[in-house]
Amino acid sequence: MDLGVPDHARALQQHEAYCETLEQCGLTLTRVEVDERYPDSTFVEDAAVMMRTPARRQTSALATSDTRAILTRPGAFSRAGEVESMAEVLSRFCPELDSIKEPGTLDGGDVCEVEDRFFIGISQRTNEAGAQQLAAWLASHGFASSFVDIRGLKNILHLKSGLTYLGDNRLVVIDALADHDEFRAHDLVRVTAGEEYAANCLRVNDRVLVAAGYPGFEGTLRELGYQTIALEMTEFQKMDGGLSCLSLRF
Repeated sequence: MDLGVPDHARALQQHEAYCETLEQCGLTLTRVEVDERYPDSTFVEDAAVMMRTPARRQTSALATSDTRAILTRPGAFSRAGEVESMAEVLSRFCPELDSIKEPGTLDGGDVCEVEDRFFIGISQRTNEAGAQQLAAWLASHGFASSFVDIRGLKNILHLKSGLTYLGDNRLVVIDALADHDEFRAHDLVRVTAGEEYAANCLRVNDRVLVAAGYPGFEGTLRELGYQTIALEMTEFQKMDGGLSCLSLRF
């Protein structure tokens, strides 16, 4: 994004508001310690992919044996060290950790979970080898997957920069992704031109978190019956980050 230099103090305020909102929506947070060697590590979603096994997904009780995670191999190699610290944190929740291996690269921001299927973006950060490894890992746990090649799109970094699953068979999409065959079985909520950044929203229980400043998209969600919470994301937008990037959820 060519939006200027992030304001550090303001970014901290926006991050704290984000964390408080997740808690207000009913989530329990595990906060990873600051590691100033890796300034991109605030985008924790990229370092791993987590899921619950299909047989247990409809229950409210959470057992660690039902939770699986695979550590990624970020496409920006300056981020490789983030995976080590994430492995330490995730070992508290997962009985075993798998990982993407060379020559594969994978960013979690390229992985969109839709019920029992995952859409995997092939991007400048996630290559075909990494996507194939993830697909095989998901299949071993009972999940289907499809690839979405976004390498020809210059306005999004990751697949989830332009795609979000809301539940209710609804996908939020930017126009550049709307015609993909993989999405035809879903009801598409299209983001209007000029509000593409808002496509990276986040449903948490009965709320949808949206980036502030996009009234058209927020109005569309409300017309569909969703209760929205608008959060200032200006400083993270300057770093090509969005709402989903700042947390890893399961």
